[in-house]
Amino acid sequence: MDRRRVLTGRPLESEIGFARAIRVGNRIEVSGTAPTQADGSPAGGDDAYRQAVACLDIIKDAIEELGGKLEDVYRTRMFITSAAVGGEVGRAHGAFFGEIKPAATMVVVAGLLDERWLVEIEAYAEVPVA
Repeated sequence: MDRRRVLTGRPLESEIGFARAIRVGNRIEVSGTAPTQADGSPAGGDDAYRQAVACLDIIKDAIEELGGKLEDVYRTRMFITSAAVGGEVGRAHGAFFGEIKPAATMVVVAGLLDERWLVEIEAYAEVPVA
């Protein structure tokens, strides 16, 4: 089966050895996506909402590059470093997925790869067969 990948050029993709997203058949899986700018530096400052929007923008772009759209997303997972930021991360998720309503999980974790990140998000989509 054909595999298509999205690489954004962010440093961690080559350092760790992963693709931002991969499409196999009609399924798209987006790796855990942190709030980073193209050069790998953090995006969104210490604002959880802005960080979540940065993650979701990267996810949206990756899905679209692989021929999908946000409406194709059926599952998301949000990893947050404190329950205190859950409301802001949830608000950002709602701004992108409020009408789509994928299955979603938000989990508080001890930490993420960069201590400045408050959130990391992954997504799964299924593109309709043409």
